[in-house]
Amino acid sequence: MNEFQRISPQQAQALRQQGAVIVDIRDPQSFAAGHIQGSRHLDNHSLHDFIRNADLDAPLIVSCYHGNSSQGAAAYLVGQGFSQVYSLDGGFELWRATYPDDTAQSPAE
Repeated sequence: MNEFQRISPQQAQALRQQGAVIVDIRDPQSFAAGHIQGSRHLDNHSLHDFIRNADLDAPLIVSCYHGNSSQGAAAYLVGQGFSQVYSLDGGFELWRATYPDDTAQSPAE
């Protein structure tokens, strides 16, 4: 795969159950308020370390608010050498509507 694919929450759930990594690129406050359970927050500060330590061949799902920003981030990650990159159509909002019991909140600091 030399470009990313757009996938539905159902496809993302299936990939997740097979070990795909989910990264959330929304702002920290939105991530803390709610995110896909087990997802990792990724921003400009954590991106370099994430890329350096990641398995470039593992499936990677990028999530944002509604599935728009994740497409640009997914394209960027393909350019960084990731071989299986997916953009979550509908983003976290559609995921939350589809899988309300499979979302988490970060503990308050």
